[in-house]
Amino acid sequence: MWLGKLEVRDLRRIREASVEMEPGLNVFVGRNAQGKTSLLEAVGLLARGRSFRTEDTRALIRHGAGGLLARGCAHQDERSSELEIELSAQARRLKVDGREVAPRSYHGRLEAVVYSTDRLRVVRGPMRERRAFVDRGAAALWPSYRQVLRDYERVVLQRNAALLAATPDQAAWDERFLALGADLRRRRAVYVERLRQALRREPFAPAGERFDIGLGANGEVGGDDAHRERLSREMETSRREERRARRSLVGPHRDPVALTVDEQEAGEVASSGQARSLLLAVALAALAVYREERGTSAVALLDDLDSELDEERAAALCQEVARRGQALVTTAHPDWARRLGTPARLFEVVDGRVRAA
Repeated sequence: MWLGKLEVRDLRRIREASVEMEPGLNVFVGRNAQGKTSLLEAVGLLARGRSFRTEDTRALIRHGAGGLLARGCAHQDERSSELEIELSAQARRLKVDGREVAPRSYHGRLEAVVYSTDRLRVVRGPMRERRAFVDRGAAALWPSYRQVLRDYERVVLQRNAALLAATPDQAAWDERFLALGADLRRRRAVYVERLRQALRREPFAPAGERFDIGLGANGEVGGDDAHRERLSREMETSRREERRARRSLVGPHRDPVALTVDEQEAGEVASSGQARSLLLAVALAALAVYREERGTSAVALLDDLDSELDEERAAALCQEVARRGQALVTTAHPDWARRLGTPARLFEVVDGRVRAA
């Protein structure tokens, strides 16, 4: 899987840009605040329909513009699709080969795994960021996961409404909540176990740390019955408290995701360098799992990588990721980019404009 031509209009400081990329290593060089990360953000938008940097659509749109557009040609095996996303403050439109489609028909044609310091909130931020990281990765692999997640989120809203109003139909929502919650926990546990295996099989640990990810007591890879029984017990135990709070207090939407460094909680003990290395390690694990499951590689978006790693390690990592698929890398250091050698395709980014270097 790789992205060929990319066109961007009115995204942050980019008024209009067009770039022809190739499989392998594509490096965007420029000083800070020139638009390098915005190009990666455009690829993320094409892949998932949303930014990896913000949930605020207005922050994406260039000042003075009414909306933004990203368009690109995604290639997989012998097939290609032209993907397009238009965003305004009021609406989002997704197109495939010029035809507007629903999200379920759009997703799956391009996938990207991101490493960016903007995503350090996965390590440092609230627990929902970790759950979202896991759920996005699993949903990219399995459309059925995306559907179960969407159904579960709808049922949580309905159950919360029943709890708030103390309506007699809460029992019906309880049953649906139990079925979908147990199913989602089982699927999430399977994906996290795959990530753990990849972390152990292909460890990335510059200082010899042991990085891990887990789900605690809810992370056992078992059948629906085991997860259903556990969630049923939690619901019964918390029933009185939920009625007082008038919202659902247990379930996958509240479950913790553990990220650890040497068996200690990363959010509490990790240094700045360790947090960045952990984020990169789980991103590489997600790339590996995607490649194993789908038989093709997701596009790797590696933002400002050489500022976090020594030059030799960063170069080796870029080459290894690009050897297995397509990697888009940003850097503020042109000399480092040139030392990557001829397999790397270089682009210069200046004031939101892009040209082949």
